[in-house]
Amino acid sequence: MRRTARVLTGTALAVAAAGLATAPAYAADGGSLEVYPSSAMPGDQVTVNTAECGDKGSADGDAGALGAGRFTLAPSTHEGDAIGQFRVPPSAQPGTYEIVAKCADGSRRISGDLVVTLTAARGQEPRGSVKTGVGGALGPDPVQTAAGVAALAVAAAGGTWLLHRRARGDGI
Repeated sequence: MRRTARVLTGTALAVAAAGLATAPAYAADGGSLEVYPSSAMPGDQVTVNTAECGDKGSADGDAGALGAGRFTLAPSTHEGDAIGQFRVPPSAQPGTYEIVAKCADGSRRISGDLVVTLTAARGQEPRGSVKTGVGGALGPDPVQTAAGVAALAVAAAGGTWLLHRRARGDGI
């Protein structure tokens, strides 16, 4: 029984190794589409590029899986790459989306992945302010801040005067 299990395990490992050996050849055959940044938030602009369409080649891009529609990759002076851009729609949901492009001469279909997140990646700091309705000590409007400080000062002075009258027995 142990000998049979070893033979079956060895056969399974050989089949798995053969499958892994052929996977890179298939992936390289399809070409690659570089997506930068590889992780984006709704509203971000994404750049894609590829060298698979030749030095002067262009491509038709499709980010329809994401809801961003079609875009064009045009030849660039940067290492013979074709480069294009699109914007992640504000309605995009978190997940991994396949971005595809087809060389204009019809020779290749290439793809890359874009990960959409709802939180900023490490190293990015949030911008802007949070509108909570509470406000802070120094708001953006100095007139409103001065009016608030004046109202607090009048209330404090009035409260102190009333407490002083009560302590003297003058009544309220």
